[in-house]
Amino acid sequence: MDADDEDVEFGDAQWEGWEDLSLIRAVLEAGADPNPEEDYSPLHPAAESGSAEVVAELAGRVHDIDAELDGRTALWVAVFERRPDVARVLAAAGADPWRPMMAGWSPGRLSLAGPAPDLFGAPPGGTDCQPTRPPAAAEAPLLLMADYSYVGTGLACVAGISGAEAARRLEATPTAGPPDDDGPRDEGSVDVVGVTDVPHGCVVTQPWGYAPQMPGVQARLSAGTVCYGMYANAKSGNQGSSYRAGVVQGADLSPGGDPFPGESPLEILLSYLYRYEAVACSCAYAGLRLTDARPITRSSRYLAAPSAPRLLAGSPVVVASMAYSAPGWSRGVTQDESG
Repeated sequence: MDADDEDVEFGDAQWEGWEDLSLIRAVLEAGADPNPEEDYSPLHPAAESGSAEVVAELAGRVHDIDAELDGRTALWVAVFERRPDVARVLAAAGADPWRPMMAGWSPGRLSLAGPAPDLFGAPPGGTDCQPTRPPAAAEAPLLLMADYSYVGTGLACVAGISGAEAARRLEATPTAGPPDDDGPRDEGSVDVVGVTDVPHGCVVTQPWGYAPQMPGVQARLSAGTVCYGMYANAKSGNQGSSYRAGVVQGADLSPGGDPFPGESPLEILLSYLYRYEAVACSCAYAGLRLTDARPITRSSRYLAAPSAPRLLAGSPVVVASMAYSAPGWSRGVTQDESG
């Protein structure tokens, strides 16, 4: 392989290539630089999906084994992806498990909250490494939705209130359930939701639409408490948002997806604990303890919202970037409207 060949680029080692030590060595010997450049670092994707042998090869050649990409080191990536063998290789090569990053979640602290708490041994003295797992994560088995299709579902997970209290806050009245498993799909179907009491709170759900995640719904439900909403958009993926005491805390979130710099410590922890489990991540954010999928797939009761915009009258929430013009629950409040 010649250094001028196009094959020299590490980009050609995607996925399966990161497991091929002979290929990586050939790329390196041909002149490819293992050190980070701009927004790319070969060690990070290798830590995510490569073999321990490839990671060891790259780790022995880089200038800075703790170089960060998107706010995290390769060791952090290995821990987040639950690859203890790779994490041990990086630590043995000099990577720092206790280096602060990602809202205080060093690789070592993150490992304490996961399945390998003894990965790096005891933290150094004076290091704040309490895993601070949320109660739902510590007490309840993981709610797995692998056997259920929740694409197109909207839900709101609310801490500390009952379904009856959720109905009162939404000024909703009981109504008949959906005529079939798919739910109603006429023009007024967005104003019908299901609600189920669960340990530590309730779940408001709509298997056929996005209403529970709407700003007006979450603002009302979160009065004096916490609410996490999600819509499983068939086109753009899982869309999350969080509210506390009627005020939006985070929007355009990705429950169960990759964390980003700037997210809260809780959001980063839940992304790790509930990797690729968007529903479980949403429930855990509100501290709800679900042990099966029934509160998501089939509610115990159904509610109808008022069709007039008065539902949000006097709401203090400011959702300037998430305003909706539809009536009822679908209507958000812009900054001008909230005063």
